[in-house]
Formats: sequence, structure tokens, C-alpha cells
Amino acid sequence: MSNSENIYELPKNLPVPVDDGACNHLTGLQLPSVSLQSTVGSLVELASLPGRTVLYCYPRTGRPDQDLPDNWDLIPGARGCTPQSCAFRDHYQELQQARATQVFGISTQASSYQQEAVQRLHLPFALLSDAALAFTNALSLPTFEIAGMTLMKRLTLISDHGRIVKVFYPVFPPDKNATEVLSWLSEHPLDD
Repeated sequence: MSNSENIYELPKNLPVPVDDGACNHLTGLQLPSVSLQSTVGSLVELASLPGRTVLYCYPRTGRPDQDLPDNWDLIPGARGCTPQSCAFRDHYQELQQARATQVFGISTQASSYQQEAVQRLHLPFALLSDAALAFTNALSLPTFEIAGMTLMKRLTLISDHGRIVKVFYPVFPPDKNATEVLSWLSEHPLDD
């Protein structure tokens, strides 16, 4: 498998996404009362979760046995979902120590597809499916389309008791997002 096909590594010279202002409206908003299917089999309503929640939104995880969509590496910010998920996995204990009560990844992929990634990557947290785009549309999150799929652009939300207090957008490189989140959490402790 060449580096351009290795879903665990980021190829060199990926196009860097620019801040197009598509997330400027999010800080201060309440998360919508939308129930999302989780990879542990239950529904999660992010708006009702107590404490601090880290929610990283990503386009789609690839699989080692499947080709990436054509021209995937040419789309700014598309590549890197697996390295991003692995970074959140590797920093999960630190995120909890920084008082992140919950950590979730979310994409528009079906929960059954996400389940494979949770098992293969040994993720200690659930992935959430927004296959119906209910969460995405309720918050007017930025998306793009490829190969007949509507996918989220990569961003990370931090919410306190269901209210968005921080938005990371655009996220690049994706494998450094978890450390950026940790840094922000340490500088902004949750008020009780």
C-alpha cells in the first residue's frame, strides 16, 4: 500500500483548507435536540449531556480494503479521518483528565459502517451517525459532496452543558487536532 493509499498516514503536500467563515455562527449556540445513533447501540442526544463534551466532526473513515473516493486527496481537509480518530484515541485519558466528560466522533456515515472503525482502531469512545443530516442541518454545519455522499467538513466543537463554547475550524492537520483541543481545555477549565 503506497503512502497515498495508506489511511493511517497523511500524505505530504495535502491542500490546506481555508477558513471560509462557515462556522462563525456556532459559538454560543445550544446543540440541537437531535438523537444520534451511537456505535454502542444507543441513541445520544448531545444537547442534554451534562458537563463538557468534545465532538469532532469528520468526513468519513476509510477502510484498508476499500479504495478512497476519486480525487479524495485533492479536496482541502478531506483526508485524515483515521489519523484524527487515532489521535483522539491516544489522548483520550488526557482529555478525561482535562475534564472532558464525553468525547465523540461524528460523521454522516451509517452507524454500521462506523462500527468497523471503532473495532479496527480500538476507539475507547463511541462514534455517532448523522446519516439523516439532522444534526448537520440543525446547526448549518459545512458539508461537501463527493461520489453521491454528503459529508461534513472537518471541525471540532466543545460544548458545556449542551452550549457550544469553542469551535475548531478548519482543522488541519487532522492528526494534531486532539492536542489542540487538549491545549484549549487546559487553558479554559470548566466552571462548575
